[in-house]
Amino acid sequence: MPTDETSAIAIRLDALLQDRGMTLTELAGRIGITLANLSILKTGKARAIRFSTLEAICRELHCQPGDLLQYERNGL
Repeated sequence: MPTDETSAIAIRLDALLQDRGMTLTELAGRIGITLANLSILKTGKARAIRFSTLEAICRELHCQPGDLLQYERNGL
């Protein structure tokens, strides 16, 4: 497990929202999560994500989990 605060998992929520022409506020309302919690996820500061939240995001953005989450080895 990494000892620093950075994660090798990148969240591509900004790109997906832009591609779909949707705001973070709109997505938060559609999936029933607070804007603050969704923002934490978007900025990569979240330590975990519930499968139900991941499912709701994928449903609303018409994407797969792999479209949202990306593994970046060594920060690449």
